[in-house]
Amino acid sequence: MQDNWSRYLRLIISGLAGTTLVGLYFGEPLYGLVVGLTIYLWLTLMQARRLFRWLAHPSATDEAPRSIGFWGDIFNNLHKLHQNHLRTQDRLRAQINRVQESTNAMRDGVIMTDARGTMEWWNGSAEYLLGFRRNTDRGQYIHNLIRTPAFKSYFDSRDYREPLEIHSPARPHIHLQIQISLFGDDDRLIVAKDVTRLYQLEQMRRDFVGNVSHEMRTPLTVISGYLETLVDHADELPPKWRRAIRTMAAQSSRMEALITDLILLSRIETGEQTVHDSLTDVDQLIQQICQDARALSGEKQHEFTVNVTDHRLLKGDESQLRSAFSNLVFNAVKYTPAGGHITVSWTTNREGAHLSVKDTGIGIDPVHIPRLTERFYRADPSRHKDTGGTGLGLAIVKHVLLNHDGNLEIRSRIGDGSEFICHFPRERLEERAPEATAGTE
Repeated sequence: MQDNWSRYLRLIISGLAGTTLVGLYFGEPLYGLVVGLTIYLWLTLMQARRLFRWLAHPSATDEAPRSIGFWGDIFNNLHKLHQNHLRTQDRLRAQINRVQESTNAMRDGVIMTDARGTMEWWNGSAEYLLGFRRNTDRGQYIHNLIRTPAFKSYFDSRDYREPLEIHSPARPHIHLQIQISLFGDDDRLIVAKDVTRLYQLEQMRRDFVGNVSHEMRTPLTVISGYLETLVDHADELPPKWRRAIRTMAAQSSRMEALITDLILLSRIETGEQTVHDSLTDVDQLIQQICQDARALSGEKQHEFTVNVTDHRLLKGDESQLRSAFSNLVFNAVKYTPAGGHITVSWTTNREGAHLSVKDTGIGIDPVHIPRLTERFYRADPSRHKDTGGTGLGLAIVKHVLLNHDGNLEIRSRIGDGSEFICHFPRERLEERAPEATAGTE
């Protein structure tokens, strides 16, 4: 390229020198130079005009304008660049078409929006699941098409670690699971999955557990009542029946506790037991639970420490909170060896309020922690055999916290005890009334 430029420059200088010599022959070398520059300028303008026309209407089949010298190389190089651009464009278009065809073949709805939620593209499944229309909805805000407050809050939250479940706005009988991912300049990729079948199965399971638990409660209450009567009059029974009666009474009590927990969990899950937000005195609630826990400890003589650093009230359902907190404290009593130490703390910081129940028990292998809140999951079945646990306590705690916008954190290692922490958002803390505060002082 440098050699060509030098050659072109020499040709231009030679041409101007020639016109200057012709002018010198006629006694006007300056006129000869001006004529040479004028001719060169005219030729340059003509080539620029041809270049402008070609660039204004290029196509894949157009040949570059034919020329020689410097302008000929410019036309040829631009034509090569244009051909490479067209080939790259065709290749990218083919890839985009392939991606669109593959996403259109998906059963899940896929939607692309910008940071504000403007609809840019979606596949065919999204049209079916969400009722989008290709001819009219492009450029619309997705909030105007999915008018569910939970979806807007989820979209704006930018916290997409957990999916959102909603009913389809176009087909209410379809239950959707929405998952959003961020990409590019804060754009959103939204995936809508039809989970109707799973939702129905889960609902069927809940109904089954709830109905069976209620149906079992009545006959079990009758059996327990007769067993209690027999235990009260055990001295009147033959010796060989006394142990059997006491064992049946103990197992009957255990079954009653299981059914009670099943019914409570079923009510919390299905929303039958609605959350009645009131102001709960957590300090007083913890003191009452720990007093019951000391009675439960009995001969084990556990040492209890209660730390309350914030006396504000917690907005929530006191009965549900009592169930969750007592489950954690009573579990600590059950699974901590005699003479162990149990610490119950209520603290607050910028993130919110936190209830911590820490024990000096045998601890839990971290591999089991992700599944501890599942119903009936047991990290060590032999550990529960003697304690009479139902395996539902932590599931109840999890759902109570979900109802109160909170979450459960579990820290434990074998041999180092366990710590269960209930996290609540700051919005659920309320200041005490002035008269109540004065009374406590």
